[in-house]
Amino acid sequence: MAVTLKKSVYFELEIKKSRFLAWVEPVPDVEAAKARLAACRVAHPGARHICFVFSVPGTSGMSDDGEPSGTAAKPMLNVLNHKRLVRVMAIVVRYFGGIKLGAGGLSRAYGGAVAKALEHAEYQPVERQRSIQVSCPFALESQIRRVCETHQVELLDVQYTEQVSARLVVAQSIKTDLLAALQATAPGNSDLVVQLED
Repeated sequence: MAVTLKKSVYFELEIKKSRFLAWVEPVPDVEAAKARLAACRVAHPGARHICFVFSVPGTSGMSDDGEPSGTAAKPMLNVLNHKRLVRVMAIVVRYFGGIKLGAGGLSRAYGGAVAKALEHAEYQPVERQRSIQVSCPFALESQIRRVCETHQVELLDVQYTEQVSARLVVAQSIKTDLLAALQATAPGNSDLVVQLED
């Protein structure tokens, strides 16, 4: 089962005078990951490299930030994948100490810093998310929105063409109740289409 972190963890490593500052923390979405990275860049203007990897529902991202390709973000990602972590971001800030570590040394440093930080982590399970596509006449939009608010589900990718269409991402545990509530907004109305996506 996939897990995420309850809270941020940190570890600092020094190898041949280079300092590696590693954070691993929960992030809900890509906007939060970008904001965290931007804040880190502001906080560490003198760092030689700020490498990162994140995994959130629907997307992921990573950067070696000038380190040789595959020597920073990939080892960090391998650690996250090994722990089955999702909705999470790892950032490693490197202050260069003047001694080159070589590809193997860099991989061990970046992956090791993340692994060491996770030794202090508290994990929590992440419930499987399902995607639902909804299409309805304009007259039903307010009722659909009320159902979503009741179930604390956000309408995503809303589009207005001949009908209103939107995507919902819901936890597996409320999927059945939500589908029933959506169908109940317009029983027998063939213009309301609710599709569960794999």
